[in-house]
Amino acid sequence: MTKVTSRWRSERLGQEVLVARWGEVGTPVLFFPTAAADAEECERFHVVSALSGLLEAGRIKLYSVDSVAGRFWLTEDSSSGPAASVQNRYDAFVYHEVVPAIRADCRSDDVEIVAAGPSIGAFNALAVTCRHPDVFAKAICMSGTYDLSRFLEGPVTKDYYESSPLHFLPEASEGPWLDRLRSRFVLIAHGRGRWESPEQSWRIADALGKRGVPNRVDEWGEEWDHDWPTWRRMLPTYLEELL
Repeated sequence: MTKVTSRWRSERLGQEVLVARWGEVGTPVLFFPTAAADAEECERFHVVSALSGLLEAGRIKLYSVDSVAGRFWLTEDSSSGPAASVQNRYDAFVYHEVVPAIRADCRSDDVEIVAAGPSIGAFNALAVTCRHPDVFAKAICMSGTYDLSRFLEGPVTKDYYESSPLHFLPEASEGPWLDRLRSRFVLIAHGRGRWESPEQSWRIADALGKRGVPNRVDEWGEEWDHDWPTWRRMLPTYLEELL
């Protein structure tokens, strides 16, 4: 299958960022890596191979982008202010730079995108879908960490509030943005094996449900850990269903 990579310097982030794409035609899927990983993590951990049937059949085009914000949360600063500021700049980078690049690559100015990711990547998939329902039609969130305050010290700042669906959804105003979000769908999945935190899934599902956002929680068994074998099985399963 075709693989294409592109690097450019984002002034929003103040650094060069890598975006990778596999496949040639099909529904665009934007995969967010774990923690502090790069855009090619999903290839190294065989997610691309797990999706080969969908890619070769022309059902999806898989995109991935460096986890710039995740890198900052875990390795650069433990206070909420700087980390959340980077998270918001990362969101702007995705919306204003990555999305137009995907749409240009798909030769469509209005093609809708499926967001997906595991762990902190699940947070990013959820956040872009909630913040930009004009672009992201569905989110596949696997073994997610949705309350990033577990990594932080200090109070919740305005930037953190704006970056976190757990915080901004409960108080969101009625209007066109929330109406559009209610036409989207969030799939939340987790295992019950090692390192999993099922309570994170139920907490975000409750926040979504209270605002009328369609969602579903799928709980896999105790043999499914917070690890790549789980996510390699989950992602093709859910893409087959949702597409």
